[in-house]
Amino acid sequence: MTSLIRPLILCGGAGARLWPTSRESLPKQFAPLLGQRSTFQDTVLRAQRAGLERPVIMINQVHRHLALQQLAELSVQSDVLVEPVRRDSAPAIVAGCLAIGRQDPETLVLVLASDHFVRDEAAFNAAVEAGVPAAREGHLVTFGVTPTHPEQNYGYIEPGSPLAGSARSVVRFAEKPAADVAARYVAEGMLWNSGNFLFRASALLGEYGRLCPQSLAAIKAAVEAATPCGGARVLGGVYEQAAATSIDYAVMEQASRAAVVSMACGWSDIGTWDALWSCSPHDDAGNAVNGSVEIVDSTDCLVSSSGLLTAVVGLRDIVVVADRDAILVADRKHSGEVKTLVNRMRLRGRSEADAHARVHRPWGWYQVTDGGSQFQVKRITVNPGGRLSLQKHFMRAEHWVVVSGEAKVTVGDEVGTFVANQHVHIPLGAVHRLENMGTEPVELIEVQTGLYLGEDDIVRLEDAYERV
Repeated sequence: MTSLIRPLILCGGAGARLWPTSRESLPKQFAPLLGQRSTFQDTVLRAQRAGLERPVIMINQVHRHLALQQLAELSVQSDVLVEPVRRDSAPAIVAGCLAIGRQDPETLVLVLASDHFVRDEAAFNAAVEAGVPAAREGHLVTFGVTPTHPEQNYGYIEPGSPLAGSARSVVRFAEKPAADVAARYVAEGMLWNSGNFLFRASALLGEYGRLCPQSLAAIKAAVEAATPCGGARVLGGVYEQAAATSIDYAVMEQASRAAVVSMACGWSDIGTWDALWSCSPHDDAGNAVNGSVEIVDSTDCLVSSSGLLTAVVGLRDIVVVADRDAILVADRKHSGEVKTLVNRMRLRGRSEADAHARVHRPWGWYQVTDGGSQFQVKRITVNPGGRLSLQKHFMRAEHWVVVSGEAKVTVGDEVGTFVANQHVHIPLGAVHRLENMGTEPVELIEVQTGLYLGEDDIVRLEDAYERV
């Protein structure tokens, strides 16, 4: 790609339709849905392979450490902006454009969703290049995907008259349609709305300022008040004063200079298990299989397991997803209704709706493996260089048994090093910390005992990750 373009990668989606793999604690863009890397990592690498400039990553506060950790795994240099509260795509894009525009307001910005799949990178890059002339002229370019079938889960774009390069004007945007309407849209030559954009930073900011002046003022103040925090910059609290809305509603549907470039690149937003099945490699019977799975006499199924042996016999067009604490079985063609299921679980207070059994932290992860009324057992992994906060508990004592690695442990005034088969006791109320100073992960088993074992029984006295 020859043009100088800065990618702005959005990481705010929740992906409830891909439950139980995607949940609030680990949304789909950070999960390895297709291979070993997450779609967020694939998006970052795709931008890097295209020769784009240093990326700007927009992330919410809850998932800041997931993004930073996955960026570190790639050794990719980037600028990370953190939203203190979620405000949908319009404020996120505006904040990114303000940050990019500080150096040069005429910079071309390529907005990329972090949870999308692109099979043909060359075709996608060619579409971006085709949109450059119109973007340089001040048009707000969106990318419309040439439909392969009538799809009800996507919005549509009607292209109009030719503009610069391969771009065409936008006649209208259409919401997700009913089946018969979707078929008509495809027959009329309308395009799927991919939710990716290209424009000059100044062009987007000018249009947003015309349409949403109060929100622009709040976002400007938030960007100016951004403070550094653990390898990122957190936007100021006035950010919450911006109206929460999508870029389509706030700008694109009202813009006089909206343009669209068509592309056919094997794109998907991986919005449902059926969509993930379509993107996945298949066996001779059309099955997409991932993890510890055995499958017999079944066709066109998606079967995925994060550990449990999952066996399927005599099924057709079925989704089976076995996570550590939850199992989903669904008709593949009705997998879009999983979001309804998740909402129902939330109303019933089921923690599994949003929280995984394996809980990710900036230093690594933990997983509860057993428990009773006054005890709880956790499996804990601390990454190389990871440090738990200096902390204490009022309601529980803890006992740590090191399984592998070398752990530096502080208990009160005592500091020691512990290796496999060694253990340490942390009395109730004792100030303590565990650190991994080595190059290999530290794995340990933690046994908690006490009258209350909730995660909120913690007082952090010092924390490398600036948590409270």
